[in-house]
Amino acid sequence: MHKILSNEHISGGIYRMTVTGDFHEAGMGQFYMLRAWRHAPVLSRPISVHNIEEDRIQFLYHTVGEGTRLLAKLQAGDAIGLEGPLGTGFPQVQGRIALIGGGIGIAPLLYASRQLEQPDIYLGFREHAYLTEAFEPYANELTIQVGGSILEGLDLSKYDSAFVCGPLGMMKEAARMAEGLATKLYVSLEKRIACGIGACYACTVMNKNGSRKACTDGPVFMAEEVDWHGDLGL
Repeated sequence: MHKILSNEHISGGIYRMTVTGDFHEAGMGQFYMLRAWRHAPVLSRPISVHNIEEDRIQFLYHTVGEGTRLLAKLQAGDAIGLEGPLGTGFPQVQGRIALIGGGIGIAPLLYASRQLEQPDIYLGFREHAYLTEAFEPYANELTIQVGGSILEGLDLSKYDSAFVCGPLGMMKEAARMAEGLATKLYVSLEKRIACGIGACYACTVMNKNGSRKACTDGPVFMAEEVDWHGDLGL
């Protein structure tokens, strides 16, 4: 068990939890299974790594169900169980890089921005922007948009690689935009992960070469490998 340092309300249903411990084995785009209850709900909650400092880790999450609502009630000093790091995250890439986040999809991109060499960062929000100042020290250029689509006017051909996390429609559109380009596009699919270790097949993602598990083969996949016309269950 680990101790919670803070659990801040950021905006709307968005919270940022900071937990003590050494988590430097975690890679960008990986996740942990969080649990702070004994019985119900049965399953722990998968939350991506938002940021890691010397003696702490941060999780940025949106309250969308019973588990995340229970997480939001936790306070400094409370204990929490963390299992991880889990999953296959973003690769270490070179060249010109774009990080593209929509809404709570910005969560895994902060830690990624710190591991890469001055990426261009694009953050889009439906109504209110939040935590954008945290990205400023690591961005070559930082673009923020409230309303509309952050993909509007974005030229993916300028980049060798791009990481995308956000609503399904946004990621599908980014995959379409990348067709025929030399840009390597990676998407983080926020599937409903149950066990986190590949045992239950609840998080199957249809791949052009067969089915994959978001909890072990992902959550990060190359966009060109995903069957965007199948049932992604997102």
